Order: sequence, then structure tokens, then C-alpha cells
Amino acid sequence: MMARRTFLGSVSATAVMPAFAQSAEAAATDTHAHVFSRALPLAERRRYSVDYDATPSAYLAMLAANGMARGVLVQPSFLGFDNAYLTAALALSPRSLRGIAALDKDTPVSEMVRLADAGIAGIRLNLIGHADPDLAATNWRRHLDHVAALGWQIEVQCEAGRLPRLLPGLLDSGAPVVIDHFGRPDTALGVDDPGFRHLLRSADAGRIYVKLSGAYRVGTALADQAAPLLLKAFGPQRLLWGSDWPHTQFEAVADAASARQALARWVPDPRDRAAILSQTPTALFGFDRPVRSSFSPETSE
Repeated sequence: MMARRTFLGSVSATAVMPAFAQSAEAAATDTHAHVFSRALPLAERRRYSVDYDATPSAYLAMLAANGMARGVLVQPSFLGFDNAYLTAALALSPRSLRGIAALDKDTPVSEMVRLADAGIAGIRLNLIGHADPDLAATNWRRHLDHVAALGWQIEVQCEAGRLPRLLPGLLDSGAPVVIDHFGRPDTALGVDDPGFRHLLRSADAGRIYVKLSGAYRVGTALADQAAPLLLKAFGPQRLLWGSDWPHTQFEAVADAASARQALARWVPDPRDRAAILSQTPTALFGFDRPVRSSFSPETSE
């Protein structure tokens, strides 16, 4: 069962932040969360398995309890390329939810258009435990071209040391690139990780975004050091915040309320927080436009 501390800790946020819903951040967006059921078939190749449910209704309750209006659901790696549970969740609240799907590189563009119409706003490359993809290969170039044509983003989770190899090929697609979890600098190297420093320098590309999410995945102290450097390099216009709910593998020590409170420590200026929580995700995830694709698959297969 899901740890009671995780969900109840999230609900208690209403007592911690009573004025939040009336603030300039009232349209806040959680840009990184997962929903799943233990009954779903799991990917054959996975790093771990879950023994509890993280349902869409529980997620929507967490958003409401923490004064957030919108959320972005990211396909968890252990469900592989089967995005059916994700898209069913998006259908429950199409105006307030968007999704990031996991797709095979040979996915037909007609299927990608169908997913766009269901509220999917991008693809996720979770490369932890996987080799670097050959982004110069024809099938990868075609796939990423379709991603860009749909107006989608490419979300990447990998160790920071791999970013110098991956970012050029990802940026060549023309799509926005979103880097998960502070860029995942090596805990032993800290903010001096050469890959993390490369990420900071790459801010000038103008199409890279970084999520302030899952601080416990890199270590709270390292996240506290990385956050001001990311804010200085990227500005609030290209930073995002995510709860990382339900904190897979960290359920016993993390909760959404604490993650939300940490943003005030990382980004002291309320105007910058409002940009990170509302303005930036509104445009990036398409909350300001209808959930319909204008992309024609007939000319792109």
C-alpha cells in the first residue's frame, strides 16, 4: 500500500499554506508526477516494481490540497510504452492535465497525433540504466522531427555527465528539451560535475528547460546548491517545478507539501515563483490552447 505519510502529508499542505489559493500563484502547475496501478502489466525491462496504486483521483486530490490548478503526468518507466492508463487519466480532467508519453522511436506519426489529441504534450526519454540512443540514426531523426512538428517537447532523464553527448542531437530536432530533476549531477562531484556545468552553459540555446523536482534523487543539499545556479543561468522563464508525486522509491521520506515548500527556498522572489509555477508551464505544455493536433499524418509517414 502507498505510504500513508506520503498522501496525508500532501493533504496537510492546506494548513501550511492557507493563502496559496488566493495568491498570484493560484494557477500553479505541477509539471512532474506519475499515476499507475499495481494491476497493470509491467515492462519486461525495468529497474523496480510497485506494490501500491497511485490513482488519478488521488493525484487530483493532492493538487487541490496543495492549491495547484494543473498537473503534468509523466509515463513511469516501469510501464514501458503502454500509455493507456496515462491517457485515460488525462481524459478525467482534459483542461487541467497534460501528459508526457514514452514511445518507441518507430511509433507511427498517426499514433502520435492520436496521443496529441488525448492531451499528450511530449515524449520522455528515461535513459537511466540504458545506453545513449543514436540520435543521428534515420529512425531517431524522423521520430524527433515528428515530435517537433507536433509542437511537443522532449523530456530527458539521465545523468548529467551524458548531457554533453545528448543535447546537440536533441536540440537539432527543433523541439524544446526538458531536463528532469536538476539535471541529475553526480552526488560525488556536486555542482562541479562537468555535465552539470555544460547544462548551465547550454542555457544560451534558448530551448532547454530544467525541472526543479525530485530533490531527494540528487540529495537535498546538492539540490539547494544547484537551484540558484540554474535560476541564474536559465531564469524563471525556463525553469519548471514538479512534485514528483508519488515519489517512487522515496515514498517513506518525501511528500508533495515539502516539495512545494522547497521552491520558496530555491526561488525567494514571488514573481519568479509565479513564472515557474504558472506562466512557463502554461505555454510549454499548451494549457493556453485546445487539446487538438493540427499536424497531418498523411504527409509525414
